[in-house]
Amino acid sequence: MSLFARPHPIIMKAFLACIALATWAVAQPADTWPAPSNVPGADYPRLDAAGRGTFRLEAPAATRVQVNLPQGRYELVKDDTGVWTVTTPPIEPGFHYYAFDVDGLMVFDRGSAAYYGASRHGSGIDVPEPGVDFYTVKDVPHGDLRSDLYYSNVTSSWRRLFVYTPPGYDAQPERRYPVLYIQHGGGEDETGWAVQGRTDLILDNLLALGRAEPMIVVIANGNLPRPAGAPPGYSPAGMVNFEAEILHNIVPFIDGHYRTEADAAHRALSGLSMGGGQAFIVGLANTDTFGAIGVFSTGLFGGIRNAGPFDADAFAPGLLERTGEINAALDVFYISCGEQDGRIEHTQAAIEVMRAAGLEIAFNSFPGGHEWQVWRKSLHDFAHRIFRE
Repeated sequence: MSLFARPHPIIMKAFLACIALATWAVAQPADTWPAPSNVPGADYPRLDAAGRGTFRLEAPAATRVQVNLPQGRYELVKDDTGVWTVTTPPIEPGFHYYAFDVDGLMVFDRGSAAYYGASRHGSGIDVPEPGVDFYTVKDVPHGDLRSDLYYSNVTSSWRRLFVYTPPGYDAQPERRYPVLYIQHGGGEDETGWAVQGRTDLILDNLLALGRAEPMIVVIANGNLPRPAGAPPGYSPAGMVNFEAEILHNIVPFIDGHYRTEADAAHRALSGLSMGGGQAFIVGLANTDTFGAIGVFSTGLFGGIRNAGPFDADAFAPGLLERTGEINAALDVFYISCGEQDGRIEHTQAAIEVMRAAGLEIAFNSFPGGHEWQVWRKSLHDFAHRIFRE
């Protein structure tokens, strides 16, 4: 979903010629530092110890500039040189997409690295959480994050996925590994968990502490065409193409190219938001393929536009009547949500319904809304629970 409504048509080239995105060689606010998500050498945006963000844009011809963050829009003030600046209230720890609104035109920040989210490439700011370092680079053995191409019979095209292999994978050619398949959210792609999610660093650090089993992690693109006639929103009919992709293209490719333990007990399916809905619907329908399921911040339970009351049969037919079968098939059935996410109360209510019917569910919540810090913590929590002998 775009951060802005489509602006009134303008002559883009002439307008952009008036905008210079200056981020270097200027006086810096005291006790601030460049955001870790900046491109090398970029001084802005900057952060302070409280998480306040200082944003800067040089646009002499502009009449109004705002920075649009998930927590709100903030007006920049222009100085006599044509440089616009604002310092925001503290930004919630985690990763957030943002953009400048310059007289109605969405402009991205040259100081930020480019990230794919909200269905476009644009700016992002990563705000560290004090005292939390499980997703940062440490002096521990590091695995590899590999990029592969596989052919999809669903889309009749070549598609990319990322594969994390744990430290020592190449040095132990006889060893086989369990596999976690993890899916991104709506408006994102396979780069989400690989870049914003810090999957490789989370696993490296867990493994170094002995808090997870060595595993392969597969990060695929879950964006697939919706079948003709499928209802809007979450439904088994809407997941037909994803189900075919994961079962008949992705899993066979991984089992054929990596040293996997190729059975349900050694496969897990998880995801955030849209990907959480995919894990719930496809995972519960295929417990002969996946022996653990992780559902992070899904709107399937409610709390999003056009979502009605949770109806287990609509998403997993017969779920509440076959709880014994599901409990026996799944080693872990895990659900999480941010405590400030509009989905939290609906998620907790759905869990109560499922638990009352006898389903065994591990639930956790974390401070934050519908954002990456919650999902990083969800992966960290889920990964140490799965594939335990």
